[in-house]
Amino acid sequence: MLYYQRGSETDRLTPDDLQQGLTEALDRLGPRNRVLALPPDITRFYSRAGDLTRLAWQYYGNRMTDILPALGTHVAMTEPEIRRMFGEVPVDLFRVHDWRNSLATLGTVPGEFISEVSEGKLDYTWPAQVNALLTDKRFDLILSIGQVVPHEVIGMANYNKNVFVGTGGAEGINKSHFLGAVYGMERIMGRADSPVRRVLNYASEHFAADLPIVYVQTVVAATDNGPVIRGLFIGDDIECFTLAAALSLKVNFKMLDTPLKKVVVYLEPEEFKSTWLGNKSIYRTRMAMADGGELIVLAPGLKEFGEDPEIDRLIRKYGYVGTDRVLELTRENDDLQNNLSAAAHLIHGSSEERFSITYCPGHLTQQEIESVNFQFADLDGMQQQYNPATLKDGFNTVRGEEIFYISNPGMGLWSWRDKF
Repeated sequence: MLYYQRGSETDRLTPDDLQQGLTEALDRLGPRNRVLALPPDITRFYSRAGDLTRLAWQYYGNRMTDILPALGTHVAMTEPEIRRMFGEVPVDLFRVHDWRNSLATLGTVPGEFISEVSEGKLDYTWPAQVNALLTDKRFDLILSIGQVVPHEVIGMANYNKNVFVGTGGAEGINKSHFLGAVYGMERIMGRADSPVRRVLNYASEHFAADLPIVYVQTVVAATDNGPVIRGLFIGDDIECFTLAAALSLKVNFKMLDTPLKKVVVYLEPEEFKSTWLGNKSIYRTRMAMADGGELIVLAPGLKEFGEDPEIDRLIRKYGYVGTDRVLELTRENDDLQNNLSAAAHLIHGSSEERFSITYCPGHLTQQEIESVNFQFADLDGMQQQYNPATLKDGFNTVRGEEIFYISNPGMGLWSWRDKF
């Protein structure tokens, strides 16, 4: 059922609009006695999920007993991050998702179905894992809150990804990421229907129908004046996601007439501290990059490769070396076979030798950057040449040179027409 919908390419939802829409939807749901919220973490700050979680807490009061940020493999939120994103929501309501423990397996997607959606490339089974808190029968409402936006693993982020990946377990996360990478990132990004989405939909329909989940989905566009909310869709089935994805494709997907020769991407330091997240600068632009082009990533907050220690170790060990080499390494090495999400990430983070990638990190050394197959440049020098404070999103001319600037790669997807 769809409880609320509003949105268009030109809409501009205010905080009052968010409150009105959420209140209308929750009123239609009727009374609830115990509520669990599943918002994203600080890496999705601009989703406005923090505001919506706070509004839901104000609506339900002490009936909202638990808030479980859908961390996936990310590190736990700090108290300053919680306060920045969720305002006055009590910190003691927040729980930490452990993607290796405290899990419940709702069911298993058969290998025959994986083979079908992967076009025969894979045939393993897939466990529908969630944080065990979701199976607590005392909850009569689970609010899954987040932003629908193009995504490299599943095509369009959110809906049941927030549940099965955001609160999922190691095996489920590893296998879903690897499925998307093997199928082909360019075939997935910006599409609401993908092999990974079909697997998650199978799990929703067969194993999670009795979970009282309601999805609260935003669509947010990047503008010259900052992020603008273009849509809010609330429902308990795939319809709210489908509507949000259709709008996201219109406002978050930038189609270009020609490939880009030089792209400069800025990674906000409070959001992007690892290449695990910061490689959105690569994922989201690779379909727009010209062969032989140059991607420069200004990353003042970059201090690590993987947020998870084991994934960080694997990235340092193997590097971003392209699909064929990563698949070969995965066949030969148990540590990659046991961490397929890391293997998928190594595929995603490569340019496949089509264009150069230059990272300008705030905290990692030149040796560290070059050891994983990126080029290195000094951050201060590059920020003097390409100053984020003076550049505008899109085309700029800097000292006679045309560049394409992106202030936040997490807000969109870029491609030139022949690639999509």
